[in-house]
Amino acid sequence: MNETLSKLWDTLLEASATAGLRILLAIAVLIVGLLLIKYLVKFIVKSKGFNKIDVTVQTFLKSALAITLKVLLIISVIGILGVPLTSIIAVLASAGLAIGLALQGALSNFAGGIMILVFRPFKVGDFVDNGTHMGYVDSITIFYTRLLTKDNKLVTVPNSTMTTASITNFSAKELRRVDIEYKVSYKNDIDKVKSVLTSVAEKHPLVLKDPSVTSGVYAHGPNSLVYVLRAWCKADDYWTVYFDMNENVKKSFDEQGIEIPLQQVVVDIKDKNK
Repeated sequence: MNETLSKLWDTLLEASATAGLRILLAIAVLIVGLLLIKYLVKFIVKSKGFNKIDVTVQTFLKSALAITLKVLLIISVIGILGVPLTSIIAVLASAGLAIGLALQGALSNFAGGIMILVFRPFKVGDFVDNGTHMGYVDSITIFYTRLLTKDNKLVTVPNSTMTTASITNFSAKELRRVDIEYKVSYKNDIDKVKSVLTSVAEKHPLVLKDPSVTSGVYAHGPNSLVYVLRAWCKADDYWTVYFDMNENVKKSFDEQGIEIPLQQVVVDIKDKNK
């Protein structure tokens, strides 16, 4: 009896020692592997050949490479722990439906990333609006697109959303048209207002001569005429021109005596005693 217990104890000690060594080795391989992946990805990204690739593709490839290497590392660690890969494959196959449903979102995001790279609706650096968020494309990774907003917020959007939403790319064309509306009193001369608007736009150094500046009556409001001023500029100069035009037009209106009517509310109080 004692001999049997002794053999059992020796077996347990041997198994524990073997398992402990495997666990320690697996942990060591995992730590070293993660460090190697980090430095390998960094080395590849900084290489001359990689830098020749389009910036939009660079971020996607960097993300894909890191994830692929980490998956291979995890498989290696599982092998070190003594878990047969055939067993893992069998479990994955039997749970294929559940795993497929769980990874449905991730797979659609991955497919969305591929579509973005192939069809190029936008690229890194473009200013876009997906209907919910507006900002500069900071990076396009394997699953997500990151947008940097005007107020310096980083918004992470799933690639599937970026491929199914209606995207407005403000950087797709070199030129943009600045459209600004102004409400002016009916008392003012139409030709004079148009002349002032056109003159202000044509004097701006960032406004292009061709296409030419246009202005005119856009609509008849309840207490004012609505004029529209349209001027072309480079896409990068849009907001500078937009803000300058609003300021300069107001100053010119004041100098020329052109009235911008204020909205008025007439309150008629009736005396019930009369």
